[in-house]
Amino acid sequence: MPKELDRALEALYSIPPSLPRPDWVRVGMAAHAVGIDFAAFNDWSAGADNYDERAARATWNSFKPGKGIGPGTLFMMAAQCEGRQCAGKPQSVATPALQQAVEPAPGMNAAEVLSRCLAATDGHPYIVAKGAAGVPLDGLLVLPDGDALRIGGESMAGALVVPVLRADGTASSQQFITSHEVAARLKSKGMSGKLNLPNHIMEGFYTVGELVPGGVAYLVEGIGAAWSCWQASGQAAVVCFGWGRVRKVATDLRQRDPGARLVLMPDVGKEHAAATIAMEVGAAVVNMPEGWANNSDVNDLAQRDGLAALTVLLASASEPPQPAPRYKLLGASDLRDLPPLAWSVQGVLPEMGLAAVFGPSGCGKSFLLFDMAAAIAEGRPWFSHQTKAAPVVYCALEGEAGFKLRAAAWEQHHGRALPADLHLVLQPFQLTKPQDVADLAAVVPPGAVLIIDTLNRAAPMADENSSKDMGEILSRAKELQNLTKGLVVLAHHTGKNTAAGMRGHSSLYAALDAAVEVSRKGQRREWKVAKSKDGRDGDIHPFTLKIETLGNDAHGDPMTSCVVLSDSAAKSVSAVKLPQGGNQRLVFDALLPLFKAGSTDYSGAPKGHPCIALETAVITGAALLPCSSDKRTSRAKAAIAGLVKRGALGLSEGFLWKA
Repeated sequence: MPKELDRALEALYSIPPSLPRPDWVRVGMAAHAVGIDFAAFNDWSAGADNYDERAARATWNSFKPGKGIGPGTLFMMAAQCEGRQCAGKPQSVATPALQQAVEPAPGMNAAEVLSRCLAATDGHPYIVAKGAAGVPLDGLLVLPDGDALRIGGESMAGALVVPVLRADGTASSQQFITSHEVAARLKSKGMSGKLNLPNHIMEGFYTVGELVPGGVAYLVEGIGAAWSCWQASGQAAVVCFGWGRVRKVATDLRQRDPGARLVLMPDVGKEHAAATIAMEVGAAVVNMPEGWANNSDVNDLAQRDGLAALTVLLASASEPPQPAPRYKLLGASDLRDLPPLAWSVQGVLPEMGLAAVFGPSGCGKSFLLFDMAAAIAEGRPWFSHQTKAAPVVYCALEGEAGFKLRAAAWEQHHGRALPADLHLVLQPFQLTKPQDVADLAAVVPPGAVLIIDTLNRAAPMADENSSKDMGEILSRAKELQNLTKGLVVLAHHTGKNTAAGMRGHSSLYAALDAAVEVSRKGQRREWKVAKSKDGRDGDIHPFTLKIETLGNDAHGDPMTSCVVLSDSAAKSVSAVKLPQGGNQRLVFDALLPLFKAGSTDYSGAPKGHPCIALETAVITGAALLPCSSDKRTSRAKAAIAGLVKRGALGLSEGFLWKA
């Protein structure tokens, strides 16, 4: 960004400020769009013959981000002024007003003005007022009495003329420091008492003292502060002609002399900006002491407290702390010291990130999500998974009319009110609209779980199969997650082929930190972890939807909704250990009739489970095995041992039972 900002500032100062108002506003809008601040825009505008600071500030404050003209206009207008192509594009034709603004009026050319000037002396009123007697006056001039030059409707005769010098020593422009009376009249009109030569580009700076290779250079806005720095230190002081040009001048000086000690001297109120520039160019900063009014500078300090006080202040110059490196290298000990992964639902959903719960229509995923949301808001276990209590915001964009009944069903089934930390949003929301993202993030508690049900309703105009559209969806979802500092969960559908997983472009699944798949076969419903970057996937959790009757509506018809229950029966069935191998199957089938007729309540056996004697089981099983008679008993014992080991049969004190 600093390099781009330098380019923009260079472009701004290459455009003459004495433009018709529409063109001047266009420049301002383009400068605002590229990130230039008001100080720089105001310094540039001050070069116009009709400059009005109050009007400049009011116009600047009217510019809105993302509205109207973009940064490209600034570079295009600069290219038009310099008669060259812009960014490799064909040169557009400059407007007549812009062409006219490039050329100074007769008698206003920098060289012509200089030729009419006289050398400045210590007796000039401004030099006396600033207490600068004895400072170097090299290159400083005075416009003689009776000179016809007028700027801003005022005569510049008698003004102190400070040249703006390029690297080759030629003057690009001049600054005119007017008399006290003229300055008062200009300020009453909202203008500065220091005026730049209209229609001239500000290139370069002015130096009080001599720049020494590897030496110290104090960078200030105006010449009064430069004189005070030189008087207090004997070191060179560089006049940048306004705060907006400090970054550009500092960058140029650093390129000329990498070993120089550059010291920025910001006026009060510009300390933060000075620290930023100092970090960019490798400079030190000296800030004014506490208690001074806004825009006070070191000349004000020197005049009130004396040069000795300023000498002490200059000695406090220090480099701002450098930011920590962007990347940190971690070793084994660093990895061991990292905190453990934090979960919102242990082993299922992380505390922070982007996740999805997906499945076909009618599988019950919205009911499941609502149940999960309530569990997280209460901090209670969910399907035997621990949860971390957190606020939950549920954006119900699909079937939102039924959520009142879902909430009532949950409360009726559980016998308590919904958790206070569970909040619903029933208004329309579009993930692809930046303003919607910002507005929703503004009301979501930090660290919350945000559920968007469904992704299709949140991005109705997007093509889910398009990498471009899905990329925008993911970008907005991650922006929402960054703003809320929590977990964003997207409810999504599967395609026609449910085995293929989530509908849409594959980049969605790849970008997720976790994904839960919900499925249904007839009345059997289940969910499983399809993806968890640091958890265990594949475990199946059956569930059912229990209908809750909530009274009758106005027509006398029953109102119903559903709640989610863990299906323990289905889990028990899935946990049954079946026989493996031919002998185990034959023996197991042979024992089933015996168990039906067996006796109960043997020691060690579960209460109510019919049992048979182990010896009887061996004899019965051996009779059915298709092997030689001398091996049947041993094979039967091995088969029964295998069935016990697998958990298909239980064994205690010589009696068997079916598990």
